[in-house]
Parts: sequence; C-alpha cells; structure tokens
Amino acid sequence: MLESLFHLGGKVAVVSGAASGLGRASAIALAAHGATVVLLDKNAAGMKETEGKITQAGGKAISRVHDTSSTEAALQLFEWIDSEFGRVDFLANIAGDGLLADPAAISIGQVRQVLENLVVGRFAHCQQAGLRMIRQGGGSIVNIGSLASLSALGRGHIAYSMAMGAVAQLTRELSTEWASRGVRVNAILPAQVVNPSLEERMRQNPGIQGVWLSGIPAGRLGKPTDIQGLMVLLASDASAWITGALIPMDGGNLAMNAGGTIGK
Repeated sequence: MLESLFHLGGKVAVVSGAASGLGRASAIALAAHGATVVLLDKNAAGMKETEGKITQAGGKAISRVHDTSSTEAALQLFEWIDSEFGRVDFLANIAGDGLLADPAAISIGQVRQVLENLVVGRFAHCQQAGLRMIRQGGGSIVNIGSLASLSALGRGHIAYSMAMGAVAQLTRELSTEWASRGVRVNAILPAQVVNPSLEERMRQNPGIQGVWLSGIPAGRLGKPTDIQGLMVLLASDASAWITGALIPMDGGNLAMNAGGTIGK
C-alpha cells in the first residue's frame, strides 16, 4: 500500500538537463519508479547515454534535443508531447546556464542572457506544462534553484543569484495560483553538487573545495544521486499536499550560521 504512494506508472515526466548530473540522476530514478521520461538536453550524445541506461534497466525514455532557454522551443515541445502522449504529469526544470562575472564589469547583455536561460525559459516550460496539467486536473512541477535563491554567494555570482532568486518567487507564485487546480509547484535548492562544470572550477581553483566544505556540516559535496529520492517524492502522490516549498539539498549548509562550528 505505502509503496504505491511512490509509483509513477502511467505518468509522463519531462526532465531537462538529462545528459548528465542532476538531470540524468533524476530521469533514471523517475523511470525506475514507472514513469515514461522525456529527456531534454542540447547534448545529444550524453542524453542518449542516459536513455540507454534507462532502457537497459527496463524503463521507458525518449530523447529530444532541446534548448530550454527558448520560449518558442517550449511551445513546440509541449505540442509534440500532446501528439505523442496526450498528457504530461511531471516537469523537472533542471537545465540552464549561468556565468560568473564581477558585478562592476558584467554587461547588461550577459545579465539578460542568464535571466533568459534560468528564468524566462523555465517560466515558459512551467506555463506550457501548467496549462496542460490544469486541463487534465493535476500534475507536479519542480524547479531547480540554488542556495543562491535565498542567500548571497559572492565570487561573481551576481547574475546567477538574481536569476535563482527569481526561480524561488516563480515557484511560490505558481504554487499559489495553481494549487486549487491540482498543480503542485516546488523547488529544490542544492548546494555544490559534483558535475563536470564544478570539477572544472575545482581544477582552476584548488582551494575552492575547502571553502565550500567549511560550510557543509555533512562534510562532503553533493552527488547527483542525492536528488533521486526527493525527485520521486515530488513527482508522486506521496507529496500530494506539498506545494510552494523551497527544499534545501545541501548537507546542512543553509542551517549553519556563518560563525558556526561543524561538530566533530
């Protein structure tokens, strides 16, 4: 009985950023619990690798090369989903590129680019998915934010943090507007999760890992698989009364005061 709360059989889930990292881990977990997963990414080879892992395990997935920053692509995507599946039950908005720049030197064009990638494109996908979920009487959306949705990071994160703050409010507003119509909207706020871009930053700045770890009581960086249980929970009926939540996935980072001391 309780296992059925997390069963996703018959549901169609859409996952952006599915070629690697949190997107790949999320897609694999959703498929393992019975969902048919639409994989989205600009990286066709990585996405096909994710699809292969899912199908080899007996799951169902289909890949689609996709630009999540494009509002026109969002409309085309969901029109295709209409014709292919006739419904959408879950959307995981994971993909989106940021950039690091000194706030005194960043161009307005760069700021716009980050907002298009992380806010406008995500809203377009929420809007298209939400329209369909409202019509069918229910659904769930998860936006990936960041601890930068709630606190400042410094180190040139100005445009990224502006965008992630907007993702938090996007989530809260949509949850308020759509909850009475059966559509839940939540956000997951990760701390540093190891992926190719984070590994490159650590190679360029060998001391940065120590800075991050000094604020994480759990004593390690995140792994993409850390998101899997939470993603299945939010996609499933087990979270039927959870909406508008901003859920940290951070090893205790947000809870720890800047002057706090990690227990030994």
